[in-house]
Amino acid sequence: MHNVVRGLTATMSASAIAMAIVPSGPALAAESTTPPMEGQSSLPGARMSDNPFTDLKLTGLHAEERTMWPAGNPVRYWALVLNEDLVREDYAGGEFFLYAPDTGYYGWFLVTDIPVSSTPDPYQVVIADTTFLKGAPHAEVRYGIPQKPDSARVIATVSNPTFRLAL
Repeated sequence: MHNVVRGLTATMSASAIAMAIVPSGPALAAESTTPPMEGQSSLPGARMSDNPFTDLKLTGLHAEERTMWPAGNPVRYWALVLNEDLVREDYAGGEFFLYAPDTGYYGWFLVTDIPVSSTPDPYQVVIADTTFLKGAPHAEVRYGIPQKPDSARVIATVSNPTFRLAL
């Protein structure tokens, strides 16, 4: 029984996150019977709204349209992922994490349909949190020990040229 409740909680959490990051609209109303490969768009012919990351300056990252399948239903979203050359590098002894050095805040990655604070797998560096990225002047994907961000290696960066400090 405990595992059933846990599974339902995870699915409901993923759905809530997906609804927060994905605008609703006609593209979500279409149905598809075959789940797409990771990183591919679902719902042929349907296009999502514009990329929400276009105002950001990216180094080592690129934006992709993706689809997650919480509770078997397709939910499309935009995400930032590591460039292929960075994914292919050898990494050992640490984890990837999203960090804003100006604020000291940590972001999260979306692994399948679950938000995680860090991951050892470069393929799981999937950033869908536009609020975090647009709420800081600069954010970095780092590799190392998340509790020691100053000693971690910077892998990729996101700069927000439109960031304005609220006074």
